[in-house]
Amino acid sequence: MNPEHSLKDFMSACQTRVEAALDTRLPGIAKIPERLHQAMRYSTLGGGKRLRPLLTYATGHALSLPPDILDGPACSVEFIHVYSLIHDDLPAMDDDDLRRGKPTCHKAFDEALAILAGDGLQTLAFQVLASDPSIRVPAENRMKMIDALAIASGSCGMVGGQAIDLGSVGKSLDLPGLEAMHIRKTGALIRASVRLAALAKLDLDKAVADKLDHYAKCIGLAFQIQDDILDEESDTQTLGKTQGKDRDNNKPTYPALLGLAGAKAKATDLHEQAIDSLSCFGEEADYLREISSFIVNRKS
Repeated sequence: MNPEHSLKDFMSACQTRVEAALDTRLPGIAKIPERLHQAMRYSTLGGGKRLRPLLTYATGHALSLPPDILDGPACSVEFIHVYSLIHDDLPAMDDDDLRRGKPTCHKAFDEALAILAGDGLQTLAFQVLASDPSIRVPAENRMKMIDALAIASGSCGMVGGQAIDLGSVGKSLDLPGLEAMHIRKTGALIRASVRLAALAKLDLDKAVADKLDHYAKCIGLAFQIQDDILDEESDTQTLGKTQGKDRDNNKPTYPALLGLAGAKAKATDLHEQAIDSLSCFGEEADYLREISSFIVNRKS
């Protein structure tokens, strides 16, 4: 990686880019129904690491794709992610009052509107993939993008992982069971973030696509492990969400199963696997390598 173009600079550029792209694709606050659109924009804009769009842009960089062709896919994965956060925070789910350092959607508005705001963002994600003119790929690739995001978001992906998580409160899971849950709950959308960029690269070699997918699978699990570690070691102000919530709710976590030292060792092993998956790339994939390191070393 050119030292003049650090990951921090790349992240900042991607965050600025996707913030503008999200803003233009969200309905305006004056559009009927105004309060619903206000809630959608409140939850989406002005916060978050934007890790999933970052992965989409970084994968595109590794594949020599122009960033403008990835604005639509980057927005789509972030819309799905934000919808999932809104619903996860609801009283029927995790019942949380704080998200990204500010009141959760159902606290800032109300519970019914929060549900609808999540629904609106979910459907907007697929509308963007279906019709956004910036996604200059053949119809077949658009369909593959829609299919990939739907699988990652649905009962065999993120939603299914959340259902397993809710059903696991107070129960013991072994390591394969915990990984199976988080491959769905957290990992599926991270993998989709990389997959959507790969589908924007026409005639991408399948072996390369498989390597990118394995990279994404590894960092998806590493991300969740680090989340569990931070839930034990960090604080509410740093996290921007309630610290210790999973432990207090008696949810299965990696530190609970492996201990803190074991969880950290597992995250490091996954990071090393992710880096190894990128061995077919040169410096064009350095941002992906640095993102993997960022995931296992982040403090929030």
